[in-house]
Amino acid sequence: MNITSKIVALSSAVAFALQIALALLMLRYFSPEEVGMFSVISQIGFFWTTLALAQAPLRLLANHGTSVYEDARAAWLSSMQRFVWLFPVTAVAVWWSNLSFLSALLWTLLLSLFQLTWMLAQSMQLRMVGTWAHVLARVLPPFISLLVTFFTVHMQWNGPSLLLAALMGYAAGAFFITPAFFSSCRLKKTIHIHSKNALSFITSKFNSTAPSSLTTSDERSTQLRMVHSLIDALLATALLVIWQRQFGIQETGWLAAPLRVMGFIPAVIHMAWAQVLLAQHQPSRMNPAFVGLAGFSFVAFIGVSCLLALNMGLISHDWNGVKTYLWMLVIWQGCACMTAAYSHRPFQTNQSINYSLTCIAVSIAQLLVLLVPVIFNFQLTPHLFFSWFAIVSICGSLVLFFALKKFNNSKY
Repeated sequence: MNITSKIVALSSAVAFALQIALALLMLRYFSPEEVGMFSVISQIGFFWTTLALAQAPLRLLANHGTSVYEDARAAWLSSMQRFVWLFPVTAVAVWWSNLSFLSALLWTLLLSLFQLTWMLAQSMQLRMVGTWAHVLARVLPPFISLLVTFFTVHMQWNGPSLLLAALMGYAAGAFFITPAFFSSCRLKKTIHIHSKNALSFITSKFNSTAPSSLTTSDERSTQLRMVHSLIDALLATALLVIWQRQFGIQETGWLAAPLRVMGFIPAVIHMAWAQVLLAQHQPSRMNPAFVGLAGFSFVAFIGVSCLLALNMGLISHDWNGVKTYLWMLVIWQGCACMTAAYSHRPFQTNQSINYSLTCIAVSIAQLLVLLVPVIFNFQLTPHLFFSWFAIVSICGSLVLFFALKKFNNSKY
């Protein structure tokens, strides 16, 4: 792992620590109902963001054009077109959630817009040699969200503290894409050339025995990327929206809080491991299985810590309902860590199309498990419903894991 990868990994660890601190504040000072409302709105916003991006951040990393700034600007403009087209779909999702329509829609729009821009900014910074700028782009948003949350709690503000904190954090992260719009073309090309030369120098100094670089590519069509994004976004959003309609906002808070924290672990692995390898066009010197197992262990540690905190009374008894979901979440997100550790391989072995098709098939199976009990009005308890969904999700993660292992062995 070169110096760039180490810095990015460290920044991801700091960002994760900030997310943990924010989660502790949520559990300490906010009710399950408040967390549930925040989770539903932010998830619908993420649904909008994911569809609008259509995996543009990953494509920005895998396909290198003549200028990182030009690539980032083009990705943002195309994403904004899809963002506008998807407004009616998002409005329907907000209406179906049974929340206050106008206020929920406004918060969703603002969160999604700034989150979209921030995600592209991270990929843009990751392709550049200015790793410290990337550290700021990754760490500053959760740090600002934590500060805003702490300030509103201290001031005993009765407004939507969590939504405001998330919005301020995303807005700070979105700022890092501004060089793509305010630098001249000549400056962009000059910086890109010097960035490539500097990266070669850094790699030779800190990683002189590194294997030769790889050629990565994303061969998927825009339509396939859109379908992949649509299915992923539908699945994540449907889980919380269906939970809110079926079991109420408190039960949704019990599910969403641990899922938010544990789900960040595979996201960190994907960003600090897989995306760095794609951005720097370097083969991994570490076995991805070790990375996945480390993530699985961390997820298990979070689950055990949460259970101990509840049993010792460190967290309000209002959160005891979390126990219903804890262990199934640990296994599901642990398996997701194993999958995330290998997620770069299809783009290094010209298997990106097969990878997307496999992911789509798994996600459709998960969606059916969620929708069938609702459509046929099965009377299931939250525990039974989630256990059924989690078992299918775990099996789906294992299918993806072995598929990625097969992609891994296809040419290496």
